[in-house]
Amino acid sequence: MRVLRGSLIASVALLPGMGLAQESTTLEEISVVATTPVGASGTGFGRRGIGAAGPSVDQIATASEPRLRGGALPLYKIPSTVETVTAAQIERDTGTFNAVATLARVTPGLNLSDSQGNNNRVDINYRGFQASPVTGVPQGLAVYQNGVRINEAFGDTVNLDLIPPSAIQRIDVLTSNPVFGLNALGGAINIQMKNGFTWQGTEVTALGGSDARVGGGLQYGKQVGNWSFYFNGDGLNDRGWRFESPTTIGRIYSDVGYRTPDSEFHLIGNFARSFLGAAAATPTDFTHVDPRAIFTYPQTTTTQLGTVQLTGRVDLSPTWDLAGNAYYRRFSQQYIDGNDSDFENCSAAQTNFNGNLCFDDDGFTPVGAPGSAARRAFRNSLRLLGAQNQLIPSTAGVPYGTLDVTKTEATGYGGSLQAANRDRIFGFGNSFVVGGSIDVADYSYKSSSTLGVINPDLSVTTDPNTIANGFVPGLGTTGLRTAGALGIAPSQVLGSNLYMGLYATDTFDLTDSLSLTAGGRLNFARISTVDQTGFSPDVTGTHYFTKINPVAGLTYRFTPGLSLYGSYSESNRAPTPLELACANPDRPCLLPNSLVADPPLKQVTAQNYEVGIRGSIPSFYENGLLSYKISAFRNDLANDILQLATPGNSARGYFVNVAATRRQGVEVGAEYTRGDLSIYANYALIDATFQFNGTLSSPNNPFADDGAIQVTPGNKVPLIPDHQFKVGFDYLVLPGWNVGMNLQAFSSSYYRGDESNLNRKLPAYFVLGLNTSYQVTKNLQIFGLVTNLTNNRYTTFGTFFETGVVANRYPVNDPRTTTLAQPLSIYGGLRYAFGDAPPPMEEPIIRKY
Repeated sequence: MRVLRGSLIASVALLPGMGLAQESTTLEEISVVATTPVGASGTGFGRRGIGAAGPSVDQIATASEPRLRGGALPLYKIPSTVETVTAAQIERDTGTFNAVATLARVTPGLNLSDSQGNNNRVDINYRGFQASPVTGVPQGLAVYQNGVRINEAFGDTVNLDLIPPSAIQRIDVLTSNPVFGLNALGGAINIQMKNGFTWQGTEVTALGGSDARVGGGLQYGKQVGNWSFYFNGDGLNDRGWRFESPTTIGRIYSDVGYRTPDSEFHLIGNFARSFLGAAAATPTDFTHVDPRAIFTYPQTTTTQLGTVQLTGRVDLSPTWDLAGNAYYRRFSQQYIDGNDSDFENCSAAQTNFNGNLCFDDDGFTPVGAPGSAARRAFRNSLRLLGAQNQLIPSTAGVPYGTLDVTKTEATGYGGSLQAANRDRIFGFGNSFVVGGSIDVADYSYKSSSTLGVINPDLSVTTDPNTIANGFVPGLGTTGLRTAGALGIAPSQVLGSNLYMGLYATDTFDLTDSLSLTAGGRLNFARISTVDQTGFSPDVTGTHYFTKINPVAGLTYRFTPGLSLYGSYSESNRAPTPLELACANPDRPCLLPNSLVADPPLKQVTAQNYEVGIRGSIPSFYENGLLSYKISAFRNDLANDILQLATPGNSARGYFVNVAATRRQGVEVGAEYTRGDLSIYANYALIDATFQFNGTLSSPNNPFADDGAIQVTPGNKVPLIPDHQFKVGFDYLVLPGWNVGMNLQAFSSSYYRGDESNLNRKLPAYFVLGLNTSYQVTKNLQIFGLVTNLTNNRYTTFGTFFETGVVANRYPVNDPRTTTLAQPLSIYGGLRYAFGDAPPPMEEPIIRKY
């Protein structure tokens, strides 16, 4: 911090006299990366996708020293790992309509966990940290699009299915950089989009394939003088590979730009809607009979998004520039979920209520001795009531269920402002950035349950005149709750979030080869919630979280093809409103359907260490380029937040802080490219462990002791494979015909809920993919894609649930529930470029290392 303060003071004090003329030199080809969100939001990206508000590779290679802007730095000066996926790589996976699949295919240390049974809503696990669209998953990655944080207001969820993949210019995954603010525990995912200055032409794509998938898209870009326009719209529909699991997605992205030699501005709009069905894991007893099986349904998720954003950059002088953005974001999501229930006839000892429905008390600690007045009062508090406080009669032999509906709406707005200076200090290069951000969101959350019955086909219906069960009184009763509002109650919460940050970083060239980076960020969070029902008054409250996160690192460039780096940083994340409102084990939530009282949670803090080498060897074997990297990392977390289950219903749970967890590991990667061939291979060892002694709740774990499991230091964090291996190639077989293949292999991992590591693991697995394209004419291309080429039956997600008889018909003896991966799928389509076809998107010379 002293070095940072000194360099900042020197930078400001020497500003009047430091506008030194830059010498004209010819530089080798270098990758440039944005190291701040505002730098990434900016403008002037090169077609080859390496300049965040900076020049293209070609400019760097052929011009005198370029004008880097914002937080952009040459990769060899960044003291941490950077992984990049380019538009050209995403284009090869067009059939998936999913940029996340491309990210997982090539990025070391990154795997996907599919708890939903839909490849458009998967959890991203990077080095043991998650970014997920699923409410309730602890989020450890900050995600930005054009400089705007897109972790949603209520649960910090990330919905990458709302971004058209063909509109993405590049995706960078950056580690150990607290400048990216809250949630950047394991790093940040930085998405930069195309605009009319970086992409011109008109292109239409149409595709089809397995599971009745039909999709298409249009992108158009044009520059007229100082103005530009870019439009991208796409749509996708399929029936899914599991029962009752259709997908419908529609997305629009547009950008209007204006620039002069010393400024650039963009007005951006992003609008999307998605509908997904049958999003849940399935008991293994069911999938052994039919891999397409699901559990109770409906389970539909409808998401809508509208975003308007303004970005701009102005050169204040030859060495100072000012960049910023402002945005307005509207998010809405409705989840309809048919669930098994824990309703039973009230105890015969309760003469006043016998013959009516009560809520099973397995998930709660009874009050008082058996037979005591306190125990009777406790049981009375579990009697089931409707919205009008009416008792609900019990019918023997009926498989009761609930139709649970949740709706989240959020309106967010805010902006960022950043100044960057590149004055030389005492003749040495220096890059100084100072900035701030403010993000405000108002949200509402509603949930309610309607009494239903589980039919033989496992659908949950609320019509009292059900055919399978005859007339059932009480079905269709809405607003279900217990008299004591325990476990099940309607919720309605209003709230607001205020996140503010101030940051500064400075990269100073101590010598021509040695660079020092130092800086930090101040994070402030205020989270307010107000209960609107009266059932959960303790939800009402305001919570404040503040932390200063420093960063310091060194890079040393031995040769143009070999660099060494090392860094230390800290980061934090504030508990989400959902976590704060569901942290009491005596009042668990039907996730994500209920909010109840909370003891306050602490914020999660992390200490991050990283060292590595990277570089490239030009003219390697037939004039190819060999890029390579080796890195080691460690992340020590305090007060990490876990989601735990309670007895009786696998969907019900709560959140707790645990003392300490750790992620550490090693990554090794290499890539060889030449004109007709590209080959890559990488390996990651990720050791994610708990670092405390304690007791956790896992009632459905077969080895639990009365619902409790014991965790000791060294126990593995579930769902994170220790070993990951990825290899692939693309080869130009004939002029215009490209063929590629990729293999991903992962070791075994523990089920969620097995933090004590006593059960057998999810098996190790591999998946093989194939892609090909043929350029029929300069305008027409046909392409094909095969996923899971060997039709391997594997799973990336597993947990436990309560065994028993479902719908009075299906005995379930195995407590394991999993989501099988998508089977062999084949897609094909065509891409047509009108007029003079734009040249293919080229990849950076140093793409990943």
